[in-house]
Amino acid sequence: MGNSYAGQLKSARFEEALHNSIEASLRCSSVVPRPIFSQLYLDPDQPPFLPEDVKPKVEELDKELVHRYSQNGNLDFSTNQTVNEMEDEEEDEDMSDSSSPPIPYSQKPAPEGSCTTDGFCQAGKDLRLVSLCMEQIDIPAGFLLVGAKSPNLPEHILVCAVDKRFLPDDHGKNALLGFSGNCIGCGERGFRYFTEFSNHINLKLTTQPKKQKHLKYYLVRSSQGVLSKGPLICWKECRSRQSSAASLSAKPNSSVSPSTTPEGGSANGYKSGFTQTDVANGNANGGRNNVLSSTVSRPMPHSTSPSPGCAAGDQASMSSSGPPKKRHRGWSPGSPVPPPGLAAPVPTIRPSSRTEPLLSVPVPQSMLTGILQPQPIPAGETVIVPENLLNNSGVRPVILIGYGTLPYFYGNVGDIVVSPLLVNCYKIPQLENKDLDLLGLTSSQLLSVENMILLTIQYLVQLGPDQIPLREEFEQIMLKAMQELTLRERSVQMSAQCISVSPGQLPWLARLIASVSRDLVHVVVTQNSLAEGISETLRSLNEMKHQQKLPDYVVAICASKIRGNEFCVVVLGQYQSRALAESMLTTSEFLKEISYELITGKVSFLASHFKNTSLGDDLDKLLEKMLQQRGESVIIPFNGDVSECVSSQEAIAMVSTQEPDLDVDTFQIYQPQLTVARKLLSQVCAIADSGNQSLDLGHFSKVDFIVIVPRSEVLVQQTLQRIRQSGVLVDLGLEDNGTAYQRAEKYVVRLDNEIQTKFEVFMRRVKQNPYTLFVLVHDNAHVDLTSAISSSLSHGEPSHGLADRVINCREVLEAFNLLVLQVSSFPYALQTQQSRISSSNEVHWIQFDTVDDAASEDKLYFGLNEYSKSLQWGVTSPLLRCDETFEKMVNTLLERYPRLHSMVIRCYLLIQQYSQALMALTTMASLRDHSTPETLSIMDDLITSPGKDKNGCGHMLVIRVPSVQLAMLAKERLQEVRDKLGLQYRFEILLGNPASELTVAKHFVTRLKAWRGNEQDDWIPRTYQDLEGLPCIVILTGKDPLGETFPRSLKYCDLRLIDSSYLTRTALEQEVGLACCYVSKEAIRGPIVALDLSEKEHEKANGSENDSDELLIDLDRPQSNSSAVTGTSGSLADNGVSSSSAADKCQKQAPSLNFQTVAHSSVDEGTYPSFTAGETLKQECDSLGNQMASSTTSKLSSLPSVSQTFRWPAHSAKDTKALRVALPRIVILSKAAYCLLSSQKSGNLPSSSSLLPHADVSWLSSLRPLLHKDMNSEEQSLYYRQWTTARQHHADFSNQGEASGSRSFHPRRLLLTGPPQVGKTGSYLQFLRILFRMLIRLLEVDVYDEEEINAHHTENSEITQSSNDHWPDIEIFSKMSFDLSVHDPKYRTISPVYTEQLSRVKQEARKETKSEEPKKRETVSMMLTKYAAYNTFHHCEQCHQYMDLNPAAQAFTFSSSMLGEEVQLHFIIPKSKENHFVFSKQGKHLESMRLPLVSDKNLNAVKSPIFTPSSGRHEHGLLNLYHAMEGISHLHLLVVKEYEMPLYRKYWPNHIMLVLPGMFNNAGVGAARFLIKELSYHNLELERNRLEELGVKRQCVWPFIVVMDDSCVLWNMHSVHEQSSQSLEPGGSSKNVSLKSVLQHIEATPKIVHYAILGVQKWNSKLNARKAKAPFSRCHVRDFILLNIDLTQNVQYDLNRYFCEDVDFNLRTNSSGLLICRFNNFSVMKKHIQVGGQKDFVVKPKIMVSDSLAPILPLQYVCAPDSEHTLLAAPSQFLLEKFLQHATYKLFPQAIHNFKNPVLAIDCYLNIGLEVAICYISSRPHSVNVNCEGVFFSGLLLYLCDSFVGADLLKRFRFLKGATLCVICQDRSSLRQTIVRLELEDEWQFRLRDEFQTANSSDDKPLYFLTGRHI
Repeated sequence: MGNSYAGQLKSARFEEALHNSIEASLRCSSVVPRPIFSQLYLDPDQPPFLPEDVKPKVEELDKELVHRYSQNGNLDFSTNQTVNEMEDEEEDEDMSDSSSPPIPYSQKPAPEGSCTTDGFCQAGKDLRLVSLCMEQIDIPAGFLLVGAKSPNLPEHILVCAVDKRFLPDDHGKNALLGFSGNCIGCGERGFRYFTEFSNHINLKLTTQPKKQKHLKYYLVRSSQGVLSKGPLICWKECRSRQSSAASLSAKPNSSVSPSTTPEGGSANGYKSGFTQTDVANGNANGGRNNVLSSTVSRPMPHSTSPSPGCAAGDQASMSSSGPPKKRHRGWSPGSPVPPPGLAAPVPTIRPSSRTEPLLSVPVPQSMLTGILQPQPIPAGETVIVPENLLNNSGVRPVILIGYGTLPYFYGNVGDIVVSPLLVNCYKIPQLENKDLDLLGLTSSQLLSVENMILLTIQYLVQLGPDQIPLREEFEQIMLKAMQELTLRERSVQMSAQCISVSPGQLPWLARLIASVSRDLVHVVVTQNSLAEGISETLRSLNEMKHQQKLPDYVVAICASKIRGNEFCVVVLGQYQSRALAESMLTTSEFLKEISYELITGKVSFLASHFKNTSLGDDLDKLLEKMLQQRGESVIIPFNGDVSECVSSQEAIAMVSTQEPDLDVDTFQIYQPQLTVARKLLSQVCAIADSGNQSLDLGHFSKVDFIVIVPRSEVLVQQTLQRIRQSGVLVDLGLEDNGTAYQRAEKYVVRLDNEIQTKFEVFMRRVKQNPYTLFVLVHDNAHVDLTSAISSSLSHGEPSHGLADRVINCREVLEAFNLLVLQVSSFPYALQTQQSRISSSNEVHWIQFDTVDDAASEDKLYFGLNEYSKSLQWGVTSPLLRCDETFEKMVNTLLERYPRLHSMVIRCYLLIQQYSQALMALTTMASLRDHSTPETLSIMDDLITSPGKDKNGCGHMLVIRVPSVQLAMLAKERLQEVRDKLGLQYRFEILLGNPASELTVAKHFVTRLKAWRGNEQDDWIPRTYQDLEGLPCIVILTGKDPLGETFPRSLKYCDLRLIDSSYLTRTALEQEVGLACCYVSKEAIRGPIVALDLSEKEHEKANGSENDSDELLIDLDRPQSNSSAVTGTSGSLADNGVSSSSAADKCQKQAPSLNFQTVAHSSVDEGTYPSFTAGETLKQECDSLGNQMASSTTSKLSSLPSVSQTFRWPAHSAKDTKALRVALPRIVILSKAAYCLLSSQKSGNLPSSSSLLPHADVSWLSSLRPLLHKDMNSEEQSLYYRQWTTARQHHADFSNQGEASGSRSFHPRRLLLTGPPQVGKTGSYLQFLRILFRMLIRLLEVDVYDEEEINAHHTENSEITQSSNDHWPDIEIFSKMSFDLSVHDPKYRTISPVYTEQLSRVKQEARKETKSEEPKKRETVSMMLTKYAAYNTFHHCEQCHQYMDLNPAAQAFTFSSSMLGEEVQLHFIIPKSKENHFVFSKQGKHLESMRLPLVSDKNLNAVKSPIFTPSSGRHEHGLLNLYHAMEGISHLHLLVVKEYEMPLYRKYWPNHIMLVLPGMFNNAGVGAARFLIKELSYHNLELERNRLEELGVKRQCVWPFIVVMDDSCVLWNMHSVHEQSSQSLEPGGSSKNVSLKSVLQHIEATPKIVHYAILGVQKWNSKLNARKAKAPFSRCHVRDFILLNIDLTQNVQYDLNRYFCEDVDFNLRTNSSGLLICRFNNFSVMKKHIQVGGQKDFVVKPKIMVSDSLAPILPLQYVCAPDSEHTLLAAPSQFLLEKFLQHATYKLFPQAIHNFKNPVLAIDCYLNIGLEVAICYISSRPHSVNVNCEGVFFSGLLLYLCDSFVGADLLKRFRFLKGATLCVICQDRSSLRQTIVRLELEDEWQFRLRDEFQTANSSDDKPLYFLTGRHI
């Protein structure tokens, strides 16, 4: 449009603009109208002028352009247009001569408080058809439901009830004047004026309300009962309008007439699009089948502008898609702009399931009758499909719905297909701001229709000849275009209008873009409607001559002035139209279509075509001739050339001559599987710990399971085989060894019609065994996702929806003891917005991070990504191949047989190819040129490899034929050819049908058995793996491959039938998944990189976050059924399953293979080189069944070098035994699949991962970020969860609440995902095993099992008591002597206590015991019983109140004047425990803790309060005594340090806490015991005083407390058998008893108040075996004691001690003459807890100089006073005790190994090393001491001695010459005073340098000591 015309305004246009401007300013109340000149000149785009404003020269220019761009003269799609009259749909009155902006019609204001929302009546009730379409609406007789249109809601119809007398008849006549209507929203009746009614229903009209104008449609109910839009109401104006339109188009229109859009209207440059639901349902009527429904349901293509200008006017061409600028709004305040993306019905044609062929679109009868009825059809809105279109043109056109509404199709509609493929791309969704930011868009940047059209054309032009449009690819193009717009807008800061295309430029630009397509894309532009363009295209197609070249795509654009631009694409390309039509069908639908074609005999032409060979000979006759030539003989089965023949008897008798090198079925678990099993376990623990009470692991003691698999016989057998080989049934204790093989079948169920009964049996087991944790494994969970409801409604296949019925049934969801584990290689359909599995419950297969990890594996996984990457290896024969020759043949046939499904044609061709290849290779060499090279080489390899092998081993070829009928046809045909050629003993042909078992010919079974060697007579192959080594063709059929594992000998996968029908990610990838497997490293070209398993998970092996010590155990040890024994070897377990990584380190020393050697070994197809037992923790092929366990390093003797091309070398006699290398399979693909999978190479094509993930889900939005190739599977899962949604028939569709937040995840459901054939089955079986181990471990406990030490030092006390006595007799007992020796094995490294026996022990015997390393203490695993003490990980119904949160705990302080000063002790007392305490009257002050009386007899209580000091074990301490106390009332106090109190409160909210003062935060266990005892004595006095007032004697108050460690777990009672004469072995039995019974028994001891301490012995496994010892001993007790605080009032625990405080206390108690009694018929088991407890301090310097300091040795813990020594941050007492333990040689050299001369220690016992005996002497008067007459002491130890120690006392003892002395005091001055007071300098010699202090700073109060020598 040259400038020359820009200024030439005709006066008419000027006057009109002026007129409009004046009128608008008069009417306009608010906004200042635009000045007239800005309207005329300042439009942002130059307005496109109408033809009358432009001189004719331009039209000529246009024509020239058009001819230049369409060289094809015969079929010129762009110029053969008929000039159609302009069609107008508004009323006559509106055809005013001005296109003035609409004037708001002044309506009465709505009544106060009424609703004014569009689409609702004033009573606030919804009137929109979409809301009411399912409602039952009652209307009075004589009324009809009609649809009214509101200008503000162009996409909605409002439902009204109107008296039909006021509506016209079919001819537009006889309507009464006036109106009578009812509101169906609020039910208000009797509106007599349409004006009043329009106000009530909020029509908000801009013009005067007229029923003729606003009541548009009748509403009708469809067969499903859905109310939908029916025919137009035929008011008189509906007549055909050609007369008025003719005058307008008096001038001939040029073919490129620019389209104009009225400015003031709200058409706004685009036409309303479609809503999501329309497309999901297939059309606006809600039915899914066919839009050619009974009534003409297409709405008038309404222009929402009330008065469009048809002549010149002020037209701002609003081609940008944003709303008009503010200034425009002043022109029409009454009509707000509708949002983009509004609804208009989409006539998609979607075949339903029926018996007619699915690809044609049948016309329902009602449709035809609909045409005959005199119903008005808008002119130019229909397309009549020409008769015989498909026959004449050989093409069935596919119409891709574009933007705008499609016309109606009549006539031969079976010959066209309407596809909604790209329709969603043009509907720009409303996205939230966060999503827009993610995509880099702003909300305003939406594309205009013109831009969409141009992008579409550009996309079609760039598509290759063998590509079809892909929705996902086009969506990304649209997104990029929007992102560029946004960027440009941001950078230039200008409005979007600058970069938009004006409607006038559109046709030019469209043709310009199409011109580069070499005539493959044409553009047709029409003025009035799309129907013109489509009709023209179809007519030209029908009339074309055969030699003419068709364009692949015709883009029909309707540049209508009224409605804006609309367009659609007609696909005419032979390949493209067929591929698009076929890709619209689901797998089930196209399989039905194929079987329909076969059943009805449609294929007969094709079959007859293939009766002849490519040379034209009759195939059957040829074969017969060959059969006769050959006679009785057949080709030799193996070990001979194809030309050698033998008789059939000889052939059957041939068996292998030597043992073949086949995989032996050993089942192994490899490291990755172990790791994944642990991840699963860790996730189960996370569910149990999550706090939502959905899983209580402590409740279960057993694991049971069921595996549900899809309907495949082979898969069932394969799973059974794995279960049998893994030994999991025996390991879980479900079956015995003998029966496990037969009984395995009840654990695998396939989803067929019998599942209901089997599943009910399983669910009964679940209900009857509440203490068993059941795991329901749903393997291949992606296979059948149909919901039970939709499958019963649609009468689909009988198996549909079964999985949903089972997995999602209420019983499964509610069973608290049932975990559901869904396992899938393609989990995408389970990862939608409605998923029932929480994303945190997904467990993804692990990924090796580094080359080192990979280097440790023999085998690497070779999956989809590796196949794609292998195309870059550049080897001569790639792994992924496309058979170009085959594709060319297919295309020729497709053109010849347009009515048949392409898969039928491909299959027939494939059968012919294989048949001819067989013939070419055996008899007819002339056929070689007529077979494709691919087919020929495959068949050559298949036939010749057995010939070169002495055993007849060969390769397997899998041909994938999804249709069962085609597969059977292929099998029969190929078998016939094979048999007639005499190859029936050479290779087998099998049909792999999921519905049936494998059937293999007898002689092949014999051969397989001979190879296996040890099978039973009745063995037959049941799985594909059983066919290892058998040369065969497997024709694999069925809708989906179902995860069957193929043997190592599978070499070729022929997927040439998998074509464009497989355009979802799951469908395509699961086909290629057949070829995935583990391969030897050297088979992979390029650098060995850790193969990408499509996950990049940085998973450390110990990745469980909730590592309780319960889980740190050796979980992977297979269960060995003898739970009380812990094999520390962890060995290669009972059933050969090597499952513990730690265990195998011991075998790693065996000669390992050098990887260099392997890399140069022979490349031979075959098995895993599994090495020494320790090396076998490797990966598996989801099968584990095919490893060779035999290979040893000797196999590497003869290794030829690796061959350079990617060959599978045949066996030769010399290297049959050589190490075989596992190679990837070779995959032959169709062109369509090859393009999608090879896309990584070129990088710009879409890859399979960007396709729709599964046919049962849909994309949530066409605008979404790209799914990157390198996303790992967790990221992919989150992507799909955000961007995909389940379709209506998907089982998860129902899982959506009203609000998006209320979707419910099933808490006990997990999803295990991993690539195909990676080892998931082995992994979940291992998971079951370790889950059971863990439950047993939760029920087991590691307890110390150590024999007593120092047994030979025992005092032989002659006085014993009868072994039958239950209690000690105090008379006898008090006469026994105390055994000073410490027997507790915990104390094996402390100084022995001197006794007379000890002095007789040979010292040399002690020498070997000196060891630097502390020995690991022996433990043994015990089953917990019902009487155990538990930690926080235990939950059960009985004790949950005991553990429950109890917020109402109060803190009380309690003052005590011990230590010579007031000490504040804090008590935290839960409300429920306050009854144990006495409070002051006000209740604010704690007075005392209640104590019972000695005389109380209550069987439901124990009398003694139980104190448990605990530190660092808030989770792991065994502080739950509920079960140990049998649930009876007891008083239990936890004694904790101040800084740990919050943690203990959190975990044990129902326990009473005694909090030690802050000064004891660093103190040792001595302080806790000291404070317990002090507090208890103080409390005893308080209680005595309180009860004395009530008349109770002081001595009657119960004086005992129990002090018990937090690791006491179980208690046992031992009884002695009477020794019979036969048994020489004395022995006894023990049984587990409760803590309650032990305490009640001990508390019942006669004269108990006379005993100071009562205890029990420590358990060990030898207790019962030993000869009976006295029932009571007078000796040391610890761990669990009853302490008499009254008797021991004056004996204190040493407050400062960290070690041996109990030995010290026992010695003091005994020397005070008090009785300590140990009950030997009870024992306590102590749990080995790895955390907390009495742990050493990490001794660090107080001031850190550098970070990397060497550890500080104990000898550095002391230093000379005032020296420059590094000062340490640790308590002085701790440093001293540690120093003494290690400084024996320095301090007491004469005492080492010299028990005759012990070290004398007065009033204290300190550990000064194992080599030195200590003689403990008490300085107290009347104390009981060991007899040391005549003993010479080798040293003297004085520790903080008090005034009882005097010089006289010391003078009683005699010392060796050179004996050493060590005096320890609190400070230097008391040290000097002590020396003087004890007159030590008389006998001991001191030097100045012999004074030391602990290495503390003076703030930390160091201890001082002095050493000296005896003179």
